[in-house]
Amino acid sequence: MGQPVRDYLLTLCVTAAVTYLLTGPVRKFAIAVGAMPAIRARDVHREPTPRLGGIAMFGGLCAGLIVADHLFNLKGVFELSNEPRALLSGAALIWLIGVLDDKFEIDALIKLGGQMIAAAVMVIQGLTILWLPIPGVGTVALTQWQGTLLTVALVVITINAVNFVDGLDGLAAGMVCIASAAFFLYAYRLWYGYGIEAAAPATLFAAILMGMCLGFLPHNMHPARIFMGDSGSMLIGLVLAAGAISITGQVDPDNMQIFGSERGATHAMLPVFIPLVLPLTIIAIPAADLILAIVRRTWNGQSPFAADRGHLHHRLLEVGHSHSRAVLIMYFWSALIAFGAVGYSVHSASMWIVFVIIAASAVGLVLLLMPRFTPRTPHWANRFVPPRYRHRASTQAPAPSSSYDEKPAPATSGAQQGVADAQMGEESPERAPVAVGVSGVNGATAIGARSRFPERRSIDSSR
Repeated sequence: MGQPVRDYLLTLCVTAAVTYLLTGPVRKFAIAVGAMPAIRARDVHREPTPRLGGIAMFGGLCAGLIVADHLFNLKGVFELSNEPRALLSGAALIWLIGVLDDKFEIDALIKLGGQMIAAAVMVIQGLTILWLPIPGVGTVALTQWQGTLLTVALVVITINAVNFVDGLDGLAAGMVCIASAAFFLYAYRLWYGYGIEAAAPATLFAAILMGMCLGFLPHNMHPARIFMGDSGSMLIGLVLAAGAISITGQVDPDNMQIFGSERGATHAMLPVFIPLVLPLTIIAIPAADLILAIVRRTWNGQSPFAADRGHLHHRLLEVGHSHSRAVLIMYFWSALIAFGAVGYSVHSASMWIVFVIIAASAVGLVLLLMPRFTPRTPHWANRFVPPRYRHRASTQAPAPSSSYDEKPAPATSGAQQGVADAQMGEESPERAPVAVGVSGVNGATAIGARSRFPERRSIDSSR
């Protein structure tokens, strides 16, 4: 067991390292070519930020596949299956479309067509759903057209779900990383625990996807220095969908005859034989957000496609949560859903799993109702985290008056004001941005000194 795990960890680490090292040069390249769209009213960030982070993530994907192809325990995946090549072909196509969109803002219908073509390319090369395990019925074989349509639908839905949730710094990469970690545990259990070789490609895809997200997150956490853009969000969405398709369409439930007949095994091991649930946990939150948005806009007499600032992450900011805390809350719920599904698939008859999920849900609700609670890094852990996440001793004077017009603040330099605002924390996401009197690229700033943007008014329609 140890040797396969080491190979997967090595692949993950190489993927993360290549993605991390490439993101810096890619950021400079994005600034040079002008891949920094103007700030829109619906955006949460306040300064132009370069995109094209998907270029670094695609480099990490290629590096992970190359390393895995030369490892003793993983090279068999490439010899016995064409799925890694199918994934690389579809990923290259969807990545190219995303790069063009990040730079030139191509039409949404063109992107949708590109997503369908990328899915079709994977289907042609064998990465498709061949059968579905249905509870109480058993394994149902699909025709070629049924499998193709279901595969294309799953790819398109997953890609757009990831793209839809990409609204805050680090949100999409973190949620996909959580979903892929849970999916890795599930796929590895099938491959090593039950000896099903057909689950090996999905296990490899999950490990590489974790590396892509982990390597990009340090550059994308708030305040983000670079965005992944559509080139990144569509790419990781396709990789996530590829893992689901691989393990659903290639793993035969008949190989797990632990309850006698195939029908009995399928019925008894329902959580295990519905692997589509695990990768699609990433869609749970954005799908709920999408449904609420459609209902909200229709109720207000607007078009369902008329965007606004009423999404879940906007709501968390309006309640009083800071940007980072809103992201962590959504991480929590994603992890609860994903790992709860994995735990239930392992011990579906255990009530302890249900109790743990209920208790964790209660903790999540408490966090939602405590927007002013600010988590701090322990002093002993300061040396292990980046400087901007370290705990600072409070040296701030008593809180100023709620009205900034009653007592004008004393004149301070730009650098002094930046330090003061940093010490005050992120209690109000609508507060005017920090002005730093230092030229150059700093944080999410593009080129030159950090500009001061006026505070935006609340709007009804902005997307």
